[in-house]
Amino acid sequence: MEDVLLDFLSGNLVFILIAIFVFVIIFKGVRIVPQSDQHVVERFGRLRSVLGPGINLIVPFLDVVAHKISILERQLPTASQDAITKDNVLVQVDTSVFYRIIEPEKTVYRIRDVDGAIATTVAGIVRAEIGKMDLDDVQANRARLIDTIQMSVESAVDDWGIEVTRAEILDVNLDQATRDAMLQQLNAERARRAQVTEAEGQRRAVELAADAELYAAQKAAEARRVEADAEAYATGVVAQAIAANGLEAAQYQVALKQVESLTALGAGPSSNTIVVPANALEAFGNAFSMLKGKPS
Repeated sequence: MEDVLLDFLSGNLVFILIAIFVFVIIFKGVRIVPQSDQHVVERFGRLRSVLGPGINLIVPFLDVVAHKISILERQLPTASQDAITKDNVLVQVDTSVFYRIIEPEKTVYRIRDVDGAIATTVAGIVRAEIGKMDLDDVQANRARLIDTIQMSVESAVDDWGIEVTRAEILDVNLDQATRDAMLQQLNAERARRAQVTEAEGQRRAVELAADAELYAAQKAAEARRVEADAEAYATGVVAQAIAANGLEAAQYQVALKQVESLTALGAGPSSNTIVVPANALEAFGNAFSMLKGKPS
């Protein structure tokens, strides 16, 4: 059995070697790249090509996969850096940046520490941009500040084959003295608003009271005008009666007034005794006679 195997190997050694060589060529020449990676290929130390996801062919023994680069999105560790605003307030800014490599052939040959380079770039841009703004603007326009920082970082890292997908300002911290000063300012503003609100309420109350007094005065004036109109009308009627009936009409009106006065006097709560003038009965008789149309 051994003799047969040796005879087979000796007779087919060339074919066996060729098969082994072909297998090695295929093994070395075929490269399968994962979907999330890109491979940088060098030939004799120089950039040859960049292999994308899937099956790729290279020249065995000449081409070498020198760098395997992930193209997944990455997040830099949260970084804190001090910055001084335009109005000379020291703040501590916490930032976070997301990026991904889109051109590995630039990244691997132009920058060694990608994370460190981006973090340094972000820190410098954050300090520069915050230095252009007052503290109130930094806190009120954080979205605009984030957009400005992201565009500046994108422009700075574009030559490295890197795309900045997102930049975030997580927090803007102040020292304790600045916080105390801002709290005092906030309390003063709240007190001022409360005083303004109270003054507005008092002014409104005065206006409502004045409106009520004006309304009452208007109604009283209207009542006096109605009373005056009625008095004028009554006077006119009396004048017409006197003109038509002469002295009898005047006597009749005088008698009626006397009767009304006596009635009012008798209706008083403290009046137990009524003093009747001497001519009261005569006045009553005259008034009754006039009502019947017969002069006394």
